[in-house]
Amino acid sequence: MRERRAAQERRRAREFEAFVAGAAGRLLRAATLLTAEPEDRRAPAAERLLTLALARTYAAWDRLRGEDPYDRTRQEMAAHFAHSAWRERLPRALGRGRRPPPGGLLGRLSPQERLVLVLRLYEGVAEEQTAAQLGLPAERVHALCLRAVGHMRSNPPAGRAEPPVQVGAAAPEPVGVPDAAQAPDAPPAPDPLLPAPHPEAAAP
Repeated sequence: MRERRAAQERRRAREFEAFVAGAAGRLLRAATLLTAEPEDRRAPAAERLLTLALARTYAAWDRLRGEDPYDRTRQEMAAHFAHSAWRERLPRALGRGRRPPPGGLLGRLSPQERLVLVLRLYEGVAEEQTAAQLGLPAERVHALCLRAVGHMRSNPPAGRAEPPVQVGAAAPEPVGVPDAAQAPDAPPAPDPLLPAPHPEAAAP
């Protein structure tokens, strides 16, 4: 019995290590976008967020039963981020625990807007799936995504400003902004002001 259990533990450890080796980079990028830490230096909050999500995935490894461990880790990460962001709202509303605004790419957005934007545009999660995961109506997720993208385009981060329009030239077509009439799950075109979707985001 002990030998069989030890063999199962070794197998689980090997499988988990292989998963982390292949997925940690993409997951850390998503975590860094969520925490809005600068990407040109170490992101301790993102590392803590990812470590906790990976620990929970490892604890449930034998119960996944065909579930994609990447999806499970992303769900754990999103759930913990949403819970942590909610816990910080009350002290801030009371004027306590104020922090300087984050300096990352999505630092101008609220935590909820960042979460929706990362899931929808960077990770390519469908709108209905995002809504179910966050416990929000699909219409609310759609509105949050529109608001976040609009805010990013109207307040571009330093060094990522839109190119000026020449006098007399036709105005460029807007890119990357989901239109209200657009199908909810239709992926927006790439936008230089937003985090580029991960190449594997559309993979099944």
